[in-house]
Amino acid sequence: MTMWVFGYGSLLWNPGFAPVEQVIATLPGYHRSFCMRSVHHRGTAEEPGLVLALDEAEGAHCTGVALAVAEAEQDEVLAYLRERELISSAYLERMLEVDLADGRRVAAVTYVIDPHHVQYCGGIALEEQAQVIARAVGGRGPNTEYLFNTSTHLRELGLEDADLDWLVARVRQIVG
Repeated sequence: MTMWVFGYGSLLWNPGFAPVEQVIATLPGYHRSFCMRSVHHRGTAEEPGLVLALDEAEGAHCTGVALAVAEAEQDEVLAYLRERELISSAYLERMLEVDLADGRRVAAVTYVIDPHHVQYCGGIALEEQAQVIARAVGGRGPNTEYLFNTSTHLRELGLEDADLDWLVARVRQIVG
């Protein structure tokens, strides 16, 4: 059985493994949102950044990519993803059904935000998000890089996200 991983943020441009198949996919019931304070990768405990997470909401959906993992690499990839994504336990690992653009429906390893975790910050206004993203830097680099890379890769895939487009334009204004 093929293991699938749903990517909606940095997994779009930096999955950390070579997928054997990549298909546009939609996850119902969640939306992509800068609703997680990043104290490791894109910010610090003193000055947290923001990273994308899947925030559950009725009627929502998120379009991203489903990444198929080679059978021989499944254990290694899952261990890698857990080390990367569960660093602070703000994400919850779930097996959720996603609809692939080619009509298939598959279960995919998906990392969603825990709305009860201290790093959860859903509902922050876009202007405040832009101000945070413009200045935060963490262990994996500037928060701006994360935003710009994600936005670029969504566009390359033909996927639109109006909030990310607005944030890119505003953050570019702030940082000059």
